[in-house]
Amino acid sequence: MPKSKRNKQVTLSKTKKKGREHKETIVNAIRESVEKYNSVYVFSFENMRNLKFKEFREQLKPTSRFFLGSNKVMQVALGRSAADEIRPGIYKVSKLLRGDSGLFLTNLSKEEVESLFNKYEDYDFARTGSIATEKVELPEGPLEQFTHEMEPFLRKQGMPVRLNKGVIELVSDFVVCEEGKPLSPESARILRLLEIKMATFRLHLICRWGPEDFELYKEGLEDSDVESA
Repeated sequence: MPKSKRNKQVTLSKTKKKGREHKETIVNAIRESVEKYNSVYVFSFENMRNLKFKEFREQLKPTSRFFLGSNKVMQVALGRSAADEIRPGIYKVSKLLRGDSGLFLTNLSKEEVESLFNKYEDYDFARTGSIATEKVELPEGPLEQFTHEMEPFLRKQGMPVRLNKGVIELVSDFVVCEEGKPLSPESARILRLLEIKMATFRLHLICRWGPEDFELYKEGLEDSDVESA
C-alpha cells in the first residue's frame, strides 16, 4: 500500500536558509549600488500598479536602480545609525524608509530626478477599499451601453435593473459611490464597467542623499529625528 503524503514531514531549514540568503543578496546589492551611483533617494508611492512601475523602472534602467521590499532589510543595508552606516550621513535615509516606500539610486542630476518624479502619474481603475474621488450617480432610465446579457450581473451588483424590450434600464436612480467613502467590491466593478478611472498611481520624493549633502523634500518628518544637513 503506498504511503500517504499527508503525514510527510517537511523540514523548514531549507526555506529559512533560502530566505536568509535572499535578504543577504538584497543587502549586498544595495551596498554595491550605493558605491556605484551618485545619489540615493527615498520615495513613497500611492495606488501602486506593478506593470506601470515596471515600465518606469525599465525607462530609467541605464542610469538608475530601484529597490522595493522589506524596509527593515533596506535599513540594514544602509545602516540604521551613525555607528553602523555604510557612508557618512546615509543613516538619515534609512530612518525615512517606512510604510509604502522604496529606494532609488541614480547618476541622474537632482533636477532630472525631481522633474521625472513630479511629472509621473498614471490613471487606472480604483480597487475595492479605495476612496472614491467623486460621487457617481446613474439616473433612472435605459443603460444602452450594456447588452441585455449583462442584466443578471448588474442586478447582482445591487443595481435596480430590468429588461424592457431587450434594453437594460434602471427602475430608479442609483448611486454607485459617494465621494470620500471607500469603494465596495460592487462599486469597483461597476466603475470599471462604466470606464471611470479614480485611482492615480503617483511617486513622491521623500529625501535625497549625496556624498556632500542631504535634503528633505517633505515637511512634518520631525519624529524621524532626521534634520536636513
